[in-house]
Amino acid sequence: EKSTSSSKTQESVMKKKQKQKKTKGDPKTGQEEESHTCCGCRFPLLFALLQLALGISVTVLGFLMAGISSSLLVRDTPYWAGIIVCVVSLVGFVMLCISYQPDEKTCVQFTVKLMYFLLSALGLVACVLAVAFAAHHYLQMTKFICDTILESCQCKLDTEDPLGRTFVYQDAADCGSLTSMLNLYLLLQMVLNLIAALVCLSACFVMWKHRYQVFYVGVRFYPLTPTEGRQQKV
Repeated sequence: EKSTSSSKTQESVMKKKQKQKKTKGDPKTGQEEESHTCCGCRFPLLFALLQLALGISVTVLGFLMAGISSSLLVRDTPYWAGIIVCVVSLVGFVMLCISYQPDEKTCVQFTVKLMYFLLSALGLVACVLAVAFAAHHYLQMTKFICDTILESCQCKLDTEDPLGRTFVYQDAADCGSLTSMLNLYLLLQMVLNLIAALVCLSACFVMWKHRYQVFYVGVRFYPLTPTEGRQQKV
């Protein structure tokens, strides 16, 4: 009985030593464990938090702009860009809940990573469009000449041109406060959407560089070591 118990303890000690050697001596396992972490955190955590904060800010600001005047177009109140960025961040949080495995051995991990990559690209495009629309509207606002007529603010680029387009902002009793608030909101939209676009772009770049930088077709070939090359020649 003593011999059997001592043999079991020796086997357990040997197994522990082998595990320690594998974790310490194998550089590939250490690189795989560190490759999906950033500053001690899982990869999408920082990006998902930034995307969630920026998406909520853009969405709230867009609905505030829509409340100023009922005649504002959807492109001028880019809450849609903020909603897309919020959805991207939620997919990033879902990715955190999936256990990491190297080389994407599970179908769920691959599909979630692909969804996060594609939605980040979609969020990038939406934020760039929101910046372009906000910048165009802001440039127009700086050149407007506005008058208050029947509880609406009517603005023109050139008052002397009878065929010039008239921009009407409904539910606005004071043109001065309307133009100042819209200019402030448009500037904030440009800044927030630009930062969100950069975050989505960096997320796409990190994912592409981490996994999708090179596509392999068929069998993946590894370079032969000198010893293997000599053996094959023989």
